[in-house]
Amino acid sequence: MKKSLLRAMTAMCVLMGAAQMAQAQTITHTEARETRLPEDEIIYFVLTDRFYNGDTGNDRGGLSGGREVTGFDPTSDSFYHGGDLKGLTQKLDYIQGLGATALWISPPFKNQPVVGSGKDIYAGYHGYYINDFLTIDPHFGTGADFRAFVEAAHARGLKVYLDIVINHTGDIIKNRECADRYCDYRSTGDYPAPGAGESAYTPFVPRGLEKAKNPDWLNDLGNYHNRGESTYEGESSIYGDFAGLDGVKTENPEVIKGFIDIYSYWIDEYKIDGYRIDTARHVNPEFWQIFIPAIQARARANGIENFHIFGEIMDTDVAIQAAHTLVDGMPNVLDFPLAYAILDVVTGQAGTQKLTQIFRSDVVYAGGTQTARRHATFTGNHDMGRIAFLIRDKLPEISDAELLQRVELAHALMLFSRGVPVLYYGDEQGFVGDGHDRGAREDMMPSKVASFNDNRLIGNAKTTADDNFDSGTVLYQTFARMAQVRLSSDDLRYGESVVRLHTAQGAGLLAVQRKRKGAKGETLVVYNTGLEPVTANVPVEATSRHWRSLYGQCALEVRQTGSLSVSVPPLGVIVCESK
Repeated sequence: MKKSLLRAMTAMCVLMGAAQMAQAQTITHTEARETRLPEDEIIYFVLTDRFYNGDTGNDRGGLSGGREVTGFDPTSDSFYHGGDLKGLTQKLDYIQGLGATALWISPPFKNQPVVGSGKDIYAGYHGYYINDFLTIDPHFGTGADFRAFVEAAHARGLKVYLDIVINHTGDIIKNRECADRYCDYRSTGDYPAPGAGESAYTPFVPRGLEKAKNPDWLNDLGNYHNRGESTYEGESSIYGDFAGLDGVKTENPEVIKGFIDIYSYWIDEYKIDGYRIDTARHVNPEFWQIFIPAIQARARANGIENFHIFGEIMDTDVAIQAAHTLVDGMPNVLDFPLAYAILDVVTGQAGTQKLTQIFRSDVVYAGGTQTARRHATFTGNHDMGRIAFLIRDKLPEISDAELLQRVELAHALMLFSRGVPVLYYGDEQGFVGDGHDRGAREDMMPSKVASFNDNRLIGNAKTTADDNFDSGTVLYQTFARMAQVRLSSDDLRYGESVVRLHTAQGAGLLAVQRKRKGAKGETLVVYNTGLEPVTANVPVEATSRHWRSLYGQCALEVRQTGSLSVSVPPLGVIVCESK
């Protein structure tokens, strides 16, 4: 589909309601999905288990017994709750109505149902305890259910991204020296690798679990580091076990080929559209230098030209993020520096100059600003916590009304900035959460977790004990409007980011020009992070004299060549376009 047709379609969607938009995309987006660039997407990230239960028959994953066997306990925040692929498929209208064009789902592969013992027992509901990389987890459904989900999404023009894991598998391997606990890390200096001297530990697999993993090469103990728990520093960041899980030896040629085959299979078989790579920084760079080109080639062989890959590098230092694009060859990353800058700016902990520094640093990535435009951007997630919680944590006396405004502003800073925005499921329903990790993984379906259900939602009179698929909530409607402004604007998707005004200290103004090289006109996004209205004259192109409002109220004519007068309400944003 040509870009002119895509622009016309998205402009039409702005004028139509959310329900009509979904119908229009169902008809027209099938071809567009195959040609859209990563910048064209708005991603909706969902933990499948916590979304919607479309088939109660798979709640226990085909297992019998208590939660310590099946992993199912909908009253606990650490176990399966019953969400599945059929549930996701049934709610595609809701997701698409929000403005999402791509769906990123938690790892759907067959997990070790539970890890740990006694009080320290946790289920693999999140998908990160994988033992069978070629099979859908029975808690989520079957291969047929997954195919039906992908085909239904594709029929609507929605892309499907899978969360994938390479650094580790489920926790099967034990060590004789510390069989009843996790082992301390032993360095390569003190304990050289097998074949070059003494092994760090004596690994073994408990009886009956010798063939617990699939493909079979994963059952070979020589394909694991077996050095004990990572301290997340130095060499242990690569060679240590992540949270007790079995750290795969990604230096081995057999492992490299094995993972290329695994993740090529999901492309060949289901024609998925992208991968988010979990714990990417804990894998040696040489692995990525081989794996990523092979996966991109396999996607192209399947007619998927714009296969989107972005790695999780959990660090706020732009230089560290950039190093993984330059050294590892990671095409894109999850933009943690931007996420935390948005948090600091939207809470007044930093001046808007902090975002200026982020945008000016885009040139350091491999590929420069074009690469930065394809990073996955976000305000909160299943690890760091929801943006509403993070704001309240920094501003504990904040009212619910002000919290709602600041959450809207944070999402505007994401949706109108460069990068590929990721909406975290439930934020549009006003979920606040209790913290990071398990505290940020509430149910969209009626929840039975007491620690979820005692939370007040913002902009929503319900609690998580209710069904929360209401397309009329304040935040759902706000996100949908912002999303359609983004989808209708080439500047917002592809434009360079030039900061025209910023505040050095504390709350204040941020004016960002979004403009495509060689294109006529420009788009100006102006934010006010303060509690008082702000009026200012913002420098613009001398040829930009006639303006229109895309979001909020903009001046329609310039009073002085090269300057646009703007007025922005407290904690507000305006988006103005000149053509």
